[in-house]
Amino acid sequence: MKNKILAALLTVALVGTMTACGNKSEGGSTDSSNTQSSSSTASTDTEGGEDTMLGADSATVRLKVGTTTAPEGHYVKGLQEMQKLLEEYSDGEMTLDIYPNSQLGNERDMMENVGMGVQEMCLISTGPIPNFVSDFAVLDLPYLFENEEQAYKVLDGEVGTSLLGQLDSQGIKGVGFWENGFREVTNDKKEIVTPDDLKGMKIRTMENNVHMATYQALGATATPMAWSEIFTALQQGTVDGQENPIAIIESAKVYEVQKYVSMIDLFYSPCVLMISQSTYDGFTDAQKEAFDKAAEEAKDYQREYSSSYNKEAIQTMKDAGVTVTEVDKAVWQEAANAVYDQLDSLNLNKELVEKIQSSK
Repeated sequence: MKNKILAALLTVALVGTMTACGNKSEGGSTDSSNTQSSSSTASTDTEGGEDTMLGADSATVRLKVGTTTAPEGHYVKGLQEMQKLLEEYSDGEMTLDIYPNSQLGNERDMMENVGMGVQEMCLISTGPIPNFVSDFAVLDLPYLFENEEQAYKVLDGEVGTSLLGQLDSQGIKGVGFWENGFREVTNDKKEIVTPDDLKGMKIRTMENNVHMATYQALGATATPMAWSEIFTALQQGTVDGQENPIAIIESAKVYEVQKYVSMIDLFYSPCVLMISQSTYDGFTDAQKEAFDKAAEEAKDYQREYSSSYNKEAIQTMKDAGVTVTEVDKAVWQEAANAVYDQLDSLNLNKELVEKIQSSK
């Protein structure tokens, strides 16, 4: 009975900090602060919950933007910055109304609604995007990028622009790639230093074919599972560990039931800011200029915020007694390279993979 109660409490805590996303997707992170742009107020309206962050009342162009992450998360922090900048650059004419915590649906739902023009904007992980634009699946490959700087160079360059452009077919304008972070592995059994330490372990992954194939190549048993089920599964031993960016591991309190965190940086996960093409096309030239400038500067802010937060999150976990292990990534990369022999069976675009590798 005690275990059941604990599992229930952990599940409730998780829902309070982060909600599960749709098919093949997962949200961003939360943090301990709750800074908010001076021009907006956390409000409740007829369509949103108590966490809705409405822009300035005087704005005549209001853009509803949804995300699955908690109000304190790094996705929302970036959106709050964009909200402030958009009001400034449009002289108060334009604003964002921010709907966190999946108020507007899961990531796949929101993407579909933006494409249909039912919803103006969303900020989502790349998880569900391959269902609509297959080339995005390439971004799920292990060690595609060695660090954030490489990722930014590619995603802000010709390759990223081309990928975002493919969203046109869905009635969506891809505004830019924002930050989610590198994915690390946790467990509560032992310190994981090399891929050999993973052998025989059940690791929860997203329902993502590339991620699953990678963990299989590393010797683990990849176990796809909805994020909402993970705490109970960890508590009951259904799985031995899970993988996620540091921001999620810390903010969702995964480290309270997983005392080992290994910094393997296996996958780099960006997120994508989207706006309905019909909405954007309806802007005046001046409005487009204000929107583009605000989005670009907010992207840079959100990336910097995420980097700073990750450092604080790691220290928080160490202070809580968690073993945070740095690994020899070259060893892990060599083991994960086997996945690149499966590009055809995984239906991944080889030419795009080669282009990314030559663009870093």
